[in-house]
Amino acid sequence: MELKRVVVTGLGALTPIGNNLTDYWNSLINGVSGAARITYFDAEKFKTQFACELKNFNIENHLDKKEARKLDQFSQYALVSSAEAMADSGIDVTKINPERAGVIWGSGIGGLKSFQDEVRDYYGGGEIPRFNPFFIPKMIVDIAAGHISINYGFRGPNYVTVSACASSNNALIDAFNLIRLGKADLFISGGSEACVNQAGVGGFNALKALSTRNDDPKTASRPFDLDREGFVLGEGSGAIILEELEHAKARGAKIYCEIAGSGLSADAYHITAPHPEGLGAISCMKQALAEAGAKTEDIDYINVHGTSTPLGDIAETKAIKSVFGDHAYKLNISSTKSMTGHLLGAAGAIEAIACIMAIKHGIVPPTINHFTDDPEIDNKLNFTFNVAQKRQVRYALSNTFGFGGHNTSVIFKAYEQ
Repeated sequence: MELKRVVVTGLGALTPIGNNLTDYWNSLINGVSGAARITYFDAEKFKTQFACELKNFNIENHLDKKEARKLDQFSQYALVSSAEAMADSGIDVTKINPERAGVIWGSGIGGLKSFQDEVRDYYGGGEIPRFNPFFIPKMIVDIAAGHISINYGFRGPNYVTVSACASSNNALIDAFNLIRLGKADLFISGGSEACVNQAGVGGFNALKALSTRNDDPKTASRPFDLDREGFVLGEGSGAIILEELEHAKARGAKIYCEIAGSGLSADAYHITAPHPEGLGAISCMKQALAEAGAKTEDIDYINVHGTSTPLGDIAETKAIKSVFGDHAYKLNISSTKSMTGHLLGAAGAIEAIACIMAIKHGIVPPTINHFTDDPEIDNKLNFTFNVAQKRQVRYALSNTFGFGGHNTSVIFKAYEQ
């Protein structure tokens, strides 16, 4: 069986540094930090009092107020970014086969705020248990994919992938594989997350995973810097239209790039810490290269997981050097989490978009907030510190890794006839 080719034909982004694709990309290449003190609730008693929230975003500019109230924020974000991606793709839903169009979405946690608020209200509400009738449909992690499917009448494969911070990369990989196998013509894929709330901040604080640099939030996300001490929580959504090449060509679609390969692995080591030698990361990057039929020297840019944690950044650096050898020093590497914060299950989607735009525009976004080299990290590698760099990018690799030891890699390449 000959596998189909899969291309990207639409993008949508809702992020802490831009509420649409254009603003997101402009902020990336200009090194804008999305971190600031939390405005959603009084965080004074929390160890971490800042996050990467969405800015100047009002859901009522996108959805009917009554309908929006039935949705958790992570589903609201999913609908907004998918609408932008669909508009960008130019797809006329009346001219495609709805049974061959699907939605595969990713979210690590889903409706955390809805869960938090309903349980808190129950305990403060007396003896009679009263819950919002939309509580369960708002909270469950699959519901964003369901809403997107209903919105466009897509009756093909429809589900969610949950693998912590690797969730939306897993969604993209599943969509890629189902199209390659001929089981669908197109997918809306990506991910969304909305955990900037008391439960999210408090829970990650308890894990000692978050930065506590309350005196300087904008520089708190410091991937590969000596003084990094945890990630910055972010929120938002990224949507990508994946389409079978001939289907896209037949409707005259613009094509951003092609998905060339993917890799999946497990560390089988620890629930939150990476394998210290990056064994799982090594495995999934090698798989992606093999599936893409690419040599190590073909890769121009790696958008790393790069969360700004003491152990994670070292392990990923070791993995890159192990896989790429001497070519590791000729790559551009960057962590866009230095600007967006960590969007958890949505991270893979918005970082995939960064790779796709780097291919389109020939610019590698920077890793900002680098002040001091870490002697445990090889700083002869080009981490694209602080300033974007112009470079022709033919192949870009995106890594996302999740609690539980989940590892994913996706390779995008410039489209050629």
